[in-house]
Amino acid sequence: MHRRRMIVALVATAVLVGVAAFVVGAASGGSAGASPTGSKGSAGAAETASPRPAPEAAPPAQAVPTFDMTAHSIDDPDSIWVVVDKLRPLDPQDYEPDDLVDVPVAHTWAPLMRQEASDAVVAMFDAAANEAGLSLASNSAYRSYSTQEEVYDGDDTLTARPGYSEHQTGLVMDIGAESGDCSLAACFGDTDEGIWLRDNAYRFGFILRYPADKTDVTGYEYEPWHFRYVGVDLSTEMHARGITTLEEFFGLPAAPDYAE
Repeated sequence: MHRRRMIVALVATAVLVGVAAFVVGAASGGSAGASPTGSKGSAGAAETASPRPAPEAAPPAQAVPTFDMTAHSIDDPDSIWVVVDKLRPLDPQDYEPDDLVDVPVAHTWAPLMRQEASDAVVAMFDAAANEAGLSLASNSAYRSYSTQEEVYDGDDTLTARPGYSEHQTGLVMDIGAESGDCSLAACFGDTDEGIWLRDNAYRFGFILRYPADKTDVTGYEYEPWHFRYVGVDLSTEMHARGITTLEEFFGLPAAPDYAE
């Protein structure tokens, strides 16, 4: 009996010790497990959640080149940009350029133009010959106030009054085919020469001054032979922007009729 009691007591003690050890181990293991796990979780978050890089600085704004609308006067008769129409006579009306020269090109009547415009015409005629095998000729260029008095026939859609003619600026040439085909006629616009001029004149500083669809702006009927020198900068800008009249480019009133 005594021996049995001792065995029972020993077993009970062992059980109690085992339970105590299990409780302590569980408590200790839980803390240890929680700590490494929590620590590992924090470290993992730190490793995977990298700081967001700062956005790259935006490149500095670039200045967009703009065309200088004030590079030349549109009022001064000596300016290559002077705008002459039925509302804008030359000032003075009997203006005469002081740098007129003979233009060394084929012609009907010996042409005079201002030096800069003359040089551009020669270059344009040479290009027409070399690039397209076309022979151009001058039908008319500079006309003085007195000459315009003789030319003006009273039809304000076909000819300008003295003092209102672009020809008086020395910057205009009426151009045709050397053959004379369709000279000073609307059909010139459909000839090889007329088409080449329409498409290429801007390269040499010229614009077709009186387009077919702009009579209500310019006041003149279609003149596919009338080319006005304005310089390469302006002619190229007008070509690039698809603006065909000086009135529209410079924001001037349309001039279908004389003010008086």
